[in-house]
Amino acid sequence: MNGSSPEKVVILDAGAQYGKVIDRRVRELNVESELLPLDTSATELKKRNYKAIIISGGPSSVNDANAPSYDPSIFRCGIPLLGICYGMQMLNKEFGGSVLKKDAREDGQFTIVADVKSPFFKGMKQDQHVLLTHGDSVQTVGNGLKVIAKSGDLVAGLADEQNRLYGVQFHPEVDLTTNGKAMLHNFLFEIAGCQGGFTMESREAQCVRFIRDIVGKNKVLMLVSGGVDSTVCAALLHKALQSDQVLAVHIDNGFLRRDESVQVAESLANQGLKLHVVNSAQRFYGSTTLVPDGAGKRRTLPLCQVVAPEEKRRIIGDTFVHVADEVIQDFHLRPEDVFLAQGTLRPDLIESASHLASKKADAIKTHHNDTELVRELRAQGRVVEPLCEFHKDEVRAMGVALGLPSALVQRHPFPGPGLAVRVLCAEEPFMDASYGETSTLLHAIVRFDASIKENHGLLGKIARSTSEQEREVLKCVTEKTRLNAHLLPIRSVGVQGDARTYSYVAALSADGEPDWESLFVLAKLIPRICHTVNRVAYVFGSAVKEPVKDITVTHLAEPVLEVLRECDAVANKILLTSGCVGRLSQMPIILIPVHFDRDPALRTPSSQRAVVVRTFITNDFMTGVPAVPGVDLPIEVRRVRVCRPPRGGRGCRAGGQ
Repeated sequence: MNGSSPEKVVILDAGAQYGKVIDRRVRELNVESELLPLDTSATELKKRNYKAIIISGGPSSVNDANAPSYDPSIFRCGIPLLGICYGMQMLNKEFGGSVLKKDAREDGQFTIVADVKSPFFKGMKQDQHVLLTHGDSVQTVGNGLKVIAKSGDLVAGLADEQNRLYGVQFHPEVDLTTNGKAMLHNFLFEIAGCQGGFTMESREAQCVRFIRDIVGKNKVLMLVSGGVDSTVCAALLHKALQSDQVLAVHIDNGFLRRDESVQVAESLANQGLKLHVVNSAQRFYGSTTLVPDGAGKRRTLPLCQVVAPEEKRRIIGDTFVHVADEVIQDFHLRPEDVFLAQGTLRPDLIESASHLASKKADAIKTHHNDTELVRELRAQGRVVEPLCEFHKDEVRAMGVALGLPSALVQRHPFPGPGLAVRVLCAEEPFMDASYGETSTLLHAIVRFDASIKENHGLLGKIARSTSEQEREVLKCVTEKTRLNAHLLPIRSVGVQGDARTYSYVAALSADGEPDWESLFVLAKLIPRICHTVNRVAYVFGSAVKEPVKDITVTHLAEPVLEVLRECDAVANKILLTSGCVGRLSQMPIILIPVHFDRDPALRTPSSQRAVVVRTFITNDFMTGVPAVPGVDLPIEVRRVRVCRPPRGGRGCRAGGQ
């Protein structure tokens, strides 16, 4: 570290998905920070002379019997404190306030009304766009606290300004809170009195020294997927070590994009790094692994027969490790003399609930580079991950500094498990006990104007999850935009309130050109009102008339993968040739087992699948927004991309938002 100052801020981890983002934002403001467990004592915090305490969000409820433990004295030890999301609810409850689970949960970007007289909002306007992700809300305000922000009728901010205690229900650390960095600046400098004398040394030099210290004279097996992360990691290893120490291996698992292996080999060859390509597609298709099952473990079916997304990820991650061990043997090396290098990033560890990132975070998805086998290797000290403190944009900056070509550095992210996790596999439709009510509620929302006239029985549920202003907007939207809505009998993985959800997808459709402004209003409100929906998609073409009650049985078979591979290639080619690739952060192409508008009278079996195009804009790759056609992406590009059919004429029609 250079310019290290005696002032430090501590971040107490309550299990937030964004815990490390808080750490990063604080350091960007030139204040040194440390991440410690939530139950760190006030005595220890005082001993370390921290200038401020920040409590992160988390997936728990403060009312849970097994809620994370903490030292109540942290709120009375005289150190300025900011509680974020769960942290605000802790603050409120500690001073006698109450927190309750309400019908209105907030997940997404909202406009709050801030008290601009509060030092926390100094220099800002009253209306602030913020990210909210919570189901519990403040019911009664604690003693000595006052409300400094509201989201409709819900409390969005509290403060005891005399004792420099602040809490916000939203996340100031993420990009979706427009002025979040300025809010953190106000807390650190105006409230806590930080000076901002901290700077970091060159992160590239830091990584090179880290690699040399860990590896020494040993050899390193680097698994190169072809994505930005593993390629930058390989380039760092090449710079830090002797050429004969680095064994760069690309394992073709059968789930890569078109011509991926050839492109990866050529890119690294241009950097002077020889790549060994191992074709293991058939091995992966038939692989199994052990997964938790109650108190014990069970062996999965072969990957080509598995439908659960978590099991797919675990099988692929563990098979990578097994193949890597075999590669080591092929090179006649001893495993104990070889380190495994990975381009693991901080968000990978957070989403996998790795203890390296957080001891209390909820697992969102298992990353192929953070399976149980990888964790065992870490425990043995055999894994080198120089980028594990980095986020995607920081890795790209590192790649540029290392001299990697711009086309490679700016590539859209592609998951290690590849197309395997972009095929939504299923053997039967998912329709649990909530399907009927959720479907009825969905129709009441998209026909809200008619629901009011009919005095629909679910109007009260809609009212409890929305403000009066939002209901007025919803009424106007549904009066001018006639949409059909269908609840798809599939489940999609999502994140709501710092926890993983595995829920329904709502599909909207219409005759004629889509009204994107109206669609985005509905996409924001539907998951908030329908708690068992975590994604909303728009289906291109004419309005979908028939409800979808069945699915096309789908596994990871080569013909299915080839359809997705072709769709992915077509979409990315159009994005590249249109000059729009730089406008999006990511554009996953996903295959779902849905066959729209089969005539029920003909009893046609479900035999086709639909393609979802998910356009995504983000800086931190933790939160983001969909691209808006006509604003972030030309409508002409969107239309061409959607209407061009994949090879084989599979009738793919869905476009995701």
